[in-house]
Amino acid sequence: EVQLVESGGGLVQPGGSLRLSCAVSGFTFSSYGMGWLRRAPGKGLEWVSGISGGGGSTSYADSVKGRFTISRDNAKNMLYLQMNSLKPEDTAVYYCAKAIVLWLARTIDRYDYWGQGTQVTVSS
Repeated sequence: EVQLVESGGGLVQPGGSLRLSCAVSGFTFSSYGMGWLRRAPGKGLEWVSGISGGGGSTSYADSVKGRFTISRDNAKNMLYLQMNSLKPEDTAVYYCAKAIVLWLARTIDRYDYWGQGTQVTVSS
């Protein structure tokens, strides 16, 4: 059974930082690209970032480029998202997601499983 469990969300002031983590089980982690998706209040699901199975390739949505960093530890079956210089518009539920391919995926339709999500609220 595929399981993805996110943690690390919370309330942070604008300009602050958070690190999201995702614990993965139920499949061969290093054989699949992974990503982070988010859903802001009243909006649809948005792709945020993706990483290849080996971790050598990464990609980011324009809205977070230069502020967020995705990484993975294949030995520990863990995915991470370091979020710096947070803005109120980053407020959303963030989901860890498994891609259907080994390489990084840039569109939501290339992901087949995601977790229950972790809330990130950026507010003063």
